[in-house]
Amino acid sequence: MKTQINIKSILLHTICVAGTIFFASSCSENKTTDSVEVAEEENISRLTNDDETIVVIDNDNGVKFLMAAAEIQLEEISLGKLAQEKGTNPHVKELGKMMEVNHTKTLAELNTLAQSKSVAIPATATEDSMETQKDLMEKEGNDFGKAYSDMMVEHHEDAIELFEKAATDSEDAEIKAWAAEKLPTMRTHLEHAKACKAECDKL
Repeated sequence: MKTQINIKSILLHTICVAGTIFFASSCSENKTTDSVEVAEEENISRLTNDDETIVVIDNDNGVKFLMAAAEIQLEEISLGKLAQEKGTNPHVKELGKMMEVNHTKTLAELNTLAQSKSVAIPATATEDSMETQKDLMEKEGNDFGKAYSDMMVEHHEDAIELFEKAATDSEDAEIKAWAAEKLPTMRTHLEHAKACKAECDKL
């Protein structure tokens, strides 16, 4: 739902939420990543003092969701590529390929949706994501497979929760519909991640 809000009020609100990180691990570390910061600054820069009022999507809740969703896609793409490179188990490689292909498609859709809302979203993996990838790169063989599949289960459980909330609570009809549309695929990903984890745990 589009709501008109006084420019001074929305600037204050946006600045207050700037630096918010949407993954639980990031929140606990109270750490702002470069990619998110750049997107937030771009969103703030679009609120000019020449405007008496500005149209804000979903009182910024839509912006928060789009940015969080972008972080998810970028991380799963980079980790999926890593799984294909370092995975020794065919189940791990297949899962990584699925993540890279499907999340790349979802990111393209998300970019189109964000552009239609004049919302800037992260364009590169966040610092937290790169730290996660660095830690994962240190593992070898089945230890890598176990860590990656565990991570995919956890990530997709968190992502499903985020998308379910948007599909239920968002006041923006397009965001709400898009989030709902993505949920079946995300649940399929979760089942594949659980199956991969089970195979790795056997070894």
